[in-house]
Formats: sequence, structure tokens, C-alpha cells
Amino acid sequence: MQENRMIDLLPGSIRMIVKKEVPDIGNLQEIRLRAGKPLIFMCRGEEVVPEAGKGARGRYIVTKEEIDELLEYVSSYSLYAFEEEMKQGFITVGGGHRVGMAGQAIVENGRVKNLRYVTSVNIRMSHEIPGCGDKVFPYVTQCRRPLHTLLVSPPGCGKTTLLRDMIRQISNGNPYTMAMTVGVVDERSEIAGCYHGIPQNDLGIRTDVLDACPKAEGMLMMIRSMRPQVLAVDEIGEAEDVQAISYAMHCGCRMLATAHAESMEELKRKPVFSRIIEEKRFERYVILKNRGEIEAVFDGDGRVM
Repeated sequence: MQENRMIDLLPGSIRMIVKKEVPDIGNLQEIRLRAGKPLIFMCRGEEVVPEAGKGARGRYIVTKEEIDELLEYVSSYSLYAFEEEMKQGFITVGGGHRVGMAGQAIVENGRVKNLRYVTSVNIRMSHEIPGCGDKVFPYVTQCRRPLHTLLVSPPGCGKTTLLRDMIRQISNGNPYTMAMTVGVVDERSEIAGCYHGIPQNDLGIRTDVLDACPKAEGMLMMIRSMRPQVLAVDEIGEAEDVQAISYAMHCGCRMLATAHAESMEELKRKPVFSRIIEEKRFERYVILKNRGEIEAVFDGDGRVM
């Protein structure tokens, strides 16, 4: 299992606690380590604060040494080699799991160059759930082709997992859509879970991945070089992302994307998205709640389907 790859990188005591508290690692969503603070993880949408273990009292307190040990493991004992990733605040490991970090920023010429004295870590577990996209395809396809679709939810509610399965099914073809060539611009290495450039997740047989590339620039590169029929990106939110999406749509690409928001109303209040909604760029908005459940689907005119 891909989840076990990440668990095996945890310091010994923490690894034992996680395995004890979460027998089915597939249900684990996040692991949070803060120096001098209790170990916390999210499982099935619920927060778990484990006890210290046999013979000890109280909650398990994470040490700075354990955080340093974890970073040595995830970087293969060479944090310097991951400087480009660390200045964005995370490292992606095999299986697509993202190890987010907070500490002291090293700033050079007004820009973050790296992080040091890391004291907080948030491990976001990557999951593949084949078939989780089945429920959404009747809403987001027409004439056996996908419609321009934006998946919307708060963080941790399954947007990326759903997007990943939609990409796989479109790439392979299913009863709702013909098989199509998909281009994935995976800025944070979370969709494909590339490790040394090789996707660890199954995105189908007609999918090309541009890994660790800024979304806006990557979309233009993918259109020019790989001629995708469908273009997929995760977590849009900048003005340049929106411009690149508009360009892609004008080039004939079907667009799949995700965005952070609690509801359609909140999405409309965000300046970056208000213009997209007014111009009816996307044909479907899928609002998700916890664990990837569909709360509502809106058409391009903002009507509930």
C-alpha cells in the first residue's frame, strides 16, 4: 500500500502509535507533529490525540529530535537536495504524500530561499480510491465528453482524490465519456504523486504529467507540447491561473480543476473566481463535503442540478 511507504518513514515510537491507533491506514488523512506538543492525527474526518503508550501517562509529546529524524528520512539524509521544494513549505515523498513544514524562513532578496529550525510538520496522506468518481460523471459529462468542471470544498474533503479518479477514468474511457488524452499540471506533486519524475498513482493510459511546475506556466507548456484534449490542475487561486485556464478553454481543452471554498456563495465572494463565474467559464461546479461526498452540483448559470 502506498500509505505504508509514508508510515515507514516515521520515527519508531510515532510509527508504532499510528499503527496501533489506526489499524486501517487507508483511513488516515493527516499526521501533525509539533515540537513539545501532543501528536495529533486526522482519521475519517475525526481528530485523534493518542496517549503516550504502555507504562506512560498522558498524551504522546513530540520532540524536536523526532521531527529532525523524520526530515532526515523523507529527504534521504540530504535536505539540501530538496531546497526547491522546501522553500514552498513541503516535500513530496513516494506515493504522493506531502510533508508540510513550518519553522524559520531563510529570506534572500525578499524571497523565501529555504526553511530551517523546522518545528512543525503536517503529513497529508495521499489516497487512491478507484471508482470514487463514478457518482459525479452523470453530472459532468455530455455527449460522451467531460464538461469544464470545478471541484470545490474546504481543505481535506477529497477534492484531489476525486480529481485523480476522474482523470484516470477519462484517460481510460468509461460509460459516460470516450477515452481522451489528459494533460496534468501537478505543481505540488499531489495528483500523480511523482517520485523522481515517475507517477506513483494510476492516472490512466492516455495521461501526461508535468510535475512540480507552476500551474499557469505549466498549462501553457502542456498545450504547446502535448496537445491534450483535457487539462487538469489542482487548487487554482491566483489571477494567472485563471488567465491560463481561459486560454486553455479557448484552445479547445476541456478543463478539470479544484478550488478551496466552503460553498458556492463563498466562491462567488472571492475576486479571483467572481469573474469566472460571471463569464460562465465552467459548466459545472461540484461542491464536496467531508470524505468526498457530493453536497451540490451547479450548472454554469449557478442553478442547482
